[in-house]
Amino acid sequence: MRGIVIRVLDIVFSLGGLLVLSPLILLVSLVGFFDTGSPFFCHERVGREQRPFKLIKFRTMNIGTASVASHLVNAAAVTPLGHILRKSKLDELPQLWNVLKGDMSLVGPRPCLFNQDELIAERVARGVFAVRPGITGLAQINDIDMSTPQLLAETDALMISKITVREYFRYILVTVLGKGRGDRVKPTGTP
Repeated sequence: MRGIVIRVLDIVFSLGGLLVLSPLILLVSLVGFFDTGSPFFCHERVGREQRPFKLIKFRTMNIGTASVASHLVNAAAVTPLGHILRKSKLDELPQLWNVLKGDMSLVGPRPCLFNQDELIAERVARGVFAVRPGITGLAQINDIDMSTPQLLAETDALMISKITVREYFRYILVTVLGKGRGDRVKPTGTP
């Protein structure tokens, strides 16, 4: 029953968010076109039951940047607009479409790449792939990113085991209010 309620909330909030925020999405798209020539970034990610899906975000890095987890990318790859989008978390807005389609939830484990073998193994061991990946969650609001696969998987599993509608709203609220930094990018000059 809890899963049905959360899915209904996902549909209502993602559709509402896309409608209300469409002027902002259009503006960021336009500015992104001038920043990189391609404002959106679509990439295959690991979804529920380890099924692939195409995640959509605003592009924050130069075209041609290696397809690896953010903590493995050098900060020099992040564009000037990308810095603003990542800091404000506006780069995540297009994922409302993924939520509406049912690929993701607003709250859940952040979707990983298929080449993140250690994280996938840790998540499989803890049953994390039984739920839809999300835009935000317990790990994100506590600054736990994909650079610590075991800790991330443990935190994801804890969140899944204790998620309630109240917690769902709390994760969204604290994310909107600015808690959490998102996935880290290596500082420029770091090997």
